[in-house]
Amino acid sequence: MKNKLSKLKQSALLELAEIKTLDAFNILEIKYLGRKGELSQILRKISDLKSIEEKKEIGQLSNTIKKELQNNFQNKKENLEKSNSKSCSIDVTLPGQKLKKGHLHPITLLQNELNNIFASLGFMTIKGPELESDYYNFEALNFKENHPARDMQDTFCIDQKNKNGEHDLVMRTQVTSIQVRAMRKYGAPIRAIMPGRVFRNEDIDASHEHTFYQMDGFMVGEDISIANMIAVMREALNQIFKKEVKTRIRPGFFPFVEPGIEIDMECLICDGNGCCVCKQSGWLEILPGGLIHPNVLKSGGIDSKKYNGLAFDIGITRLAMMRYGINDIRLFQSGDLKFLEQF
Repeated sequence: MKNKLSKLKQSALLELAEIKTLDAFNILEIKYLGRKGELSQILRKISDLKSIEEKKEIGQLSNTIKKELQNNFQNKKENLEKSNSKSCSIDVTLPGQKLKKGHLHPITLLQNELNNIFASLGFMTIKGPELESDYYNFEALNFKENHPARDMQDTFCIDQKNKNGEHDLVMRTQVTSIQVRAMRKYGAPIRAIMPGRVFRNEDIDASHEHTFYQMDGFMVGEDISIANMIAVMREALNQIFKKEVKTRIRPGFFPFVEPGIEIDMECLICDGNGCCVCKQSGWLEILPGGLIHPNVLKSGGIDSKKYNGLAFDIGITRLAMMRYGINDIRLFQSGDLKFLEQF
């Protein structure tokens, strides 16, 4: 047993001398001095010795070796802690490292600017759910069941039933779905904008995406006309681009307005000469809208005989393309840092 104790001491001291880190030290300390360590296993066998003199001799030697190892391990631990504290110290004379700062997405920048422009015109901002019911996304906006206009807004349906056991949940195709909710909550008169993300099953190209951003707005009051809408839209465009923007007005069909119009702006990517963004036409559809259909006012709990209103839609993503001269809509959702860090 004396030989075992001697070899254990020698082995422990040799391994201890090679230790460079506190983690390695902790493992070695448990190996030799732990409750189930090698030294403890030898000490438990002292009771098996037959001679009292031998037990006394081995016991004294074991205690001597144990204290010696404990002292060596304690000294090693203190040295490692001192060394570790020095390596972790901070040299305040060294130059600092520049931290990279994040920034807002170009869509968010433009949306915030539009919020401020319309706030100055007396519009409040309202938000609504992206996962919408068929009723608010279509039916309340005069898209009756099997209406052919629904085909133009092919969307992503959700395989989940509502409380009535019906599959009627869709990813909203238009933020216009918030309009009836707002009418029911605030009544008339009202001016509001509704910015947000929408989803459609689109054929992806330079000017079409399955996920993009819109800002719908509407006014409900007395004696509102198309002239009010045109004035509001031209003012918004002029403030966004800091100059007078060339526009054209043409008739358009949308079930939730009657009559409907579309305000196109001259493509700023090609200066009206034709490119892949404007499909070689020189114009880009940017602001569809019109006077709110009486059926929509009725869905919102508004008396259509006393009040009328106007509604419009701004394609924020396309507006951002014009604002920043971007010729591919897919870049906004790409997550490409080389693109995003330009803003």
